[in-house]
Amino acid sequence: MEISNAHLPASDRFGFWADVVSDQLARMRITSPIASRDFVAQASLTQAGPVRVTWFRSPPAHLSRTWAHVWADDPGMYQLMLVTGAPLWIEQHRQDSGLVHGALAMFDLSEPFRGEVPDRGHDTEVIIAQIPHHVLPLPMDRARRALAVPLAASGVGGVLADLMTSIRAHGADCDPQELERMGWMAADLAGAVIARQLDAYRQLPAQTRQDVMWARILSFIDANLADPRLGPAAVAGFHNLSLRALYVLFRQHDEGTVAAVIRRRRLERCRQDLTDPRLDTLPVAAIGARWGMGHPQGFSRAFRMKFGVAPGEYRRSAQTGKHLRTGR
Repeated sequence: MEISNAHLPASDRFGFWADVVSDQLARMRITSPIASRDFVAQASLTQAGPVRVTWFRSPPAHLSRTWAHVWADDPGMYQLMLVTGAPLWIEQHRQDSGLVHGALAMFDLSEPFRGEVPDRGHDTEVIIAQIPHHVLPLPMDRARRALAVPLAASGVGGVLADLMTSIRAHGADCDPQELERMGWMAADLAGAVIARQLDAYRQLPAQTRQDVMWARILSFIDANLADPRLGPAAVAGFHNLSLRALYVLFRQHDEGTVAAVIRRRRLERCRQDLTDPRLDTLPVAAIGARWGMGHPQGFSRAFRMKFGVAPGEYRRSAQTGKHLRTGR
């Protein structure tokens, strides 16, 4: 779902936006130094199994949630934010995040909090993973220690940030089963990020630790698809796993062999590039080499087996369809 107030008269925009935030997060008081001016804001929402991923872009504002708000409306949710626009701060449970930018931070809708985007002339952008209390794989007393504390968007935090960004950007193209898996993965990664912050990673359930390792491996593979040296040994070595443990993990997730997963993800990137008009002049073989498939004949054969046509035919078909759609 996409929401914007840009179509409304300027005098109605802030009130509409305050209602959107209260409806989609929880009841709270919102004020802004530019409330009476041109307050243009946007939001999008994607339900991924138990986790809702919400994107907000808005001008400077101050938010506060009191006990009265909590007693009237307690959804039992953590809000894990990835802050990518103007810095913001939050305060909860006697902890203050300071200004957060390019990092993660969490607050709990079951307790009062305050937050603000200072008026610096820039909008803020946040992606929020709304995670029910019972879904986060950490006890509430431990999770509470991570409220209003900056959490690094690197390592496991980087994997989580990438996943939240991908759900926000591509969730509309995923089927419900895929979104369900990504939502549970986001919750497990959130638990791992917080547990690492608290030096309590070993206290996570064994299944959660295994799922986090799986997510880290897929993220590593995606980040290194262009490297022709990418293979089972490189994946296992980077994650301090034996080859046997790596193969067992892939069998448990029923995704095929390590090599098959790498090949499948490389071919999908090649398919995307073949439909990209900015790459129309790049030879087909160069597209394959760009994603670690350096042998033109092997690339062509693998692409045909995966998609039913040769890569050159696929590109021509995509170009023809594009011309028909644009009337050229």
